[in-house]
Amino acid sequence: MLRLLYPFISLLLFLLSLKPMWVLYWYSDVLFFWIYHVIGYRKRVVEINLKNAFPNLTDQERKRISKKFYHWFCDFLMETIKSRTISEKRLRKLIDFENPEMFKEYQDKGQSIIIVLGHFGNWELGGSRFSVEQVFPLYVLYHPLSNSFFDRLVYKMRTRLGTKLYPMNSALKGMLKNKDIATATAFIADQTPSRKNAYWTQFLNQDTPVFQGTAKIAKKLNYPIVYVKINPIKRGKYRIESEVLIENPQAYSVEEITEIHTKRLEKDIIATPHAWLWTHRRWKHKR
Repeated sequence: MLRLLYPFISLLLFLLSLKPMWVLYWYSDVLFFWIYHVIGYRKRVVEINLKNAFPNLTDQERKRISKKFYHWFCDFLMETIKSRTISEKRLRKLIDFENPEMFKEYQDKGQSIIIVLGHFGNWELGGSRFSVEQVFPLYVLYHPLSNSFFDRLVYKMRTRLGTKLYPMNSALKGMLKNKDIATATAFIADQTPSRKNAYWTQFLNQDTPVFQGTAKIAKKLNYPIVYVKINPIKRGKYRIESEVLIENPQAYSVEEITEIHTKRLEKDIIATPHAWLWTHRRWKHKR
């Protein structure tokens, strides 16, 4: 029965994506009322995460962050739906690209790079915005979804403007295949790994396991690591901000590299806490 609904879901999302952004933001406000005040979607998870991450804040201060987060989260959902049909022109207006020249310098040298980022700002549209700038062929690591319909839908939305995807379990194989051309490969490095082979550190005031794949691949291929932040400036406006974290990964251990990019993301979350994905059960594993 559910399978029969998939074409209608796809059509509904397509028609919704054709709406102008001001209409989608109005829908976002309605959605916020329902998921925050009525349904309470994962409010307990968000509450616990914020309390553990910011124990020095008052309950009222954490509640303000939570409420602002849900507003941002609903905007993020509508903006992601918009990615189904968004034009390059509209995408450029939505997201500014600061200092693309830095990437062009690597491209001109024929040097592939690794991009590291977190679930911060709008990482979905950020990838598409990077691709339309055409400073680098962009590959993004992703987890294929178990539901084949939604996997195809998400794949289409993420790749329609030029971004390419590597399945998580074959990223190194794909990068080795493309080692003769200069590419940028993006790792979203704040997902939850299994306990096995994870690196443990203090992140947002908590014992946290972190994937070491970013560091291991950077060292194996000797690719510089660039940190990218999709910075929310105001509603309907983001800016891609980038900085070179590690120019020579051979000079660092895997643990040191992992620590550096994790602490860099933590700095942004502390500065703009509402723009990170607090509904994620990031700390479900204990040391």
